[in-house]
Amino acid sequence: MSMRFTGKARRGMVALAAVAGLTVGSAACGGGGGDDDKKPQNSSSASTVDGSQPDPQEGQSEDPLAEVKGPGGLLLQIASAARDSGGFVTVSGVLKNDGSEVAVIPLELSGNETEIMNNGRSLGGATLVDSKSKKRYYVLRDTEGRPLTTTGFSTLKAGESIDVFLQFPSPPADTTDVSFQLPLFPSAVIKVSG
Repeated sequence: MSMRFTGKARRGMVALAAVAGLTVGSAACGGGGGDDDKKPQNSSSASTVDGSQPDPQEGQSEDPLAEVKGPGGLLLQIASAARDSGGFVTVSGVLKNDGSEVAVIPLELSGNETEIMNNGRSLGGATLVDSKSKKRYYVLRDTEGRPLTTTGFSTLKAGESIDVFLQFPSPPADTTDVSFQLPLFPSAVIKVSG
């Protein structure tokens, strides 16, 4: 009987080893080796600051709508500006440290409104300007005054990037070109889709 038990135990261990090997192998195949690591940082595999934020890169093309350089090697690539049926526009992109040293995110990017500044560093100082309607749109806030934009980041290491998003009230449906403005960065004209 002990021989029979040993045979069963051995077969069980072999089966367990085979399952573990397949699991590790399949995780390695889908986990990011090879050519996937060579994709640009504005793909959906780029890191995010807060897992609860919407994925700003879903379904977007490789070419950015605009690219603007800020202080300390910071580079903002705007990938999309999509109008939503709920009455807002979501601007998505990537903020990257294109320099060779750690970049400290300037406080000015949060803007100068006390309510937004009280919620930590963000891109809350950004605006969209509709020159056709002569209106400026500020980043939306939730019911507690937090800006509806990427928050909670203070530095970026050299070469590091984060996905960013900002939500604004929607300009009129016939407005397609708006000027995106972020403190310390040059303005950029972007197309609103949808």
